[in-house]
Amino acid sequence: MQTRLDYAKASPGALKAMLGLEVHVASSGLDPVLVELVKLRVSQINGCAYCIDMHTKELRAKGETEQRLYLLNAWREAPFYSEREMAALAWAEAATRLSNGEVSEETYERARKHFSETQLVDLTLAIVAINGWNRLSIGFRVPAGSYVAQPGQH
Repeated sequence: MQTRLDYAKASPGALKAMLGLEVHVASSGLDPVLVELVKLRVSQINGCAYCIDMHTKELRAKGETEQRLYLLNAWREAPFYSEREMAALAWAEAATRLSNGEVSEETYERARKHFSETQLVDLTLAIVAINGWNRLSIGFRVPAGSYVAQPGQH
């Protein structure tokens, strides 16, 4: 697969805006491993091979276990995730899959048990960002495996 265009070169201002969102999320105080798990799960849902590769590498660099990486797409059936992580993953899935036009009250209440209002907004912004990156990478065919930055530096 060949990249269609380099979106960073085509629109540097858009890239700057996206990176600004990432800076905000990174400085929000949310657990970086939790944010990476959410980014990986959303990328799995969207089928973004580039982002799956990136966030898997990032999670390994943060000390994540292979078992939790392998079972992330079946997190509901796996006993390896905390209640807080599961609430974040449910929120991420619901906010990514908006086909029915809403996020259920049950999913919202579950997330609110584990996240303050500010944290939930910041978590949602992380979900917004990764959905945007997924669409850029998929739409412009950024090839999987081309993430060459050292984990922790993106």
